[in-house]
Amino acid sequence: MLLHSPLALVLAIAAPTAISASHDSLEQRIKACTSCHAQQEKHDAFFPRIAGKPAGYLYNQLLNFREGRRQYPMMNYMVEHLPDDYLREIAEYFAAQHPAPPPAQPSSAGTTALARGKQLVLHGDAGKKIPACIACHGQQLAGVAPAIPGLLGLPRDYINAQLGAWKNGIRRAHAPDCMAQVAQRLSDADVGAVSAWLGTQVASADAHPASSIALPLPLHCGGVPGSSAQVAP
Repeated sequence: MLLHSPLALVLAIAAPTAISASHDSLEQRIKACTSCHAQQEKHDAFFPRIAGKPAGYLYNQLLNFREGRRQYPMMNYMVEHLPDDYLREIAEYFAAQHPAPPPAQPSSAGTTALARGKQLVLHGDAGKKIPACIACHGQQLAGVAPAIPGLLGLPRDYINAQLGAWKNGIRRAHAPDCMAQVAQRLSDADVGAVSAWLGTQVASADAHPASSIALPLPLHCGGVPGSSAQVAP
C-alpha cells in the first residue's frame, strides 16, 4: 500500500513537525510538497506537475483534499489541519515557478485513437455535448488564471486516472462540478484517446496561464469565478 512506502512514512513523520514549528517558514512548508512534486517533475502518474499552475487552481485543490472532495491519503493527511492562509501561500509559491516543460511521452495508441483525442481536445464532440478542452483550458492548453489548470506536461496516466476518478465520483470539485459532467459524457475509449494525445504534446517554453478567456464557459464550473452555462447539463 502507498501509505506504507518509505516516502509516505517520512512525510507522515516530518510534516507535523514542520507545520507546528514556531519558526515556520515558506521554505519549510514546501519541503513536503517538493519531496514528491519536484521542480523537474517526471512522468509520474501519482505526482503531477504543479509548478506554474494558476494559484487559484492549486488553492482549490488543496481545499478539495482538506475537505474530502479529492481522495489521496498522503495529501489528505498533510493538509487536514492547515488553515486557508497557509494553503494559499503554498499555492502562490508554486504558481510563480515556471520550470522548462517536460518532454513528450511516446504513445502506443493507434492513429485512430490519437486522432479522436485531438478532435476532443481541440473541437469537442457536439453530438455528445462534450466541449473542446481548449474552450476552458486555453488555446495553448496552459490554463487560465485564476483557477483553470494547464493540461500539457501532465503524465498521460495521471490524466487518464483523474478523468476516471471524475467518472466514478471519486474526485469532486465545487458544485456545479463541470469536469464531472464532461467525464460522464466521455466513453472509456475517449478518456484513453484524450490522455494519449495530450501526453504526446509539449508546451512551449514560454507558455504561461492566460490572463482571461471568453466567457461564459461552455459549462458552469463552481471553481471558476464568473463562469456560467451555455450548454445544458
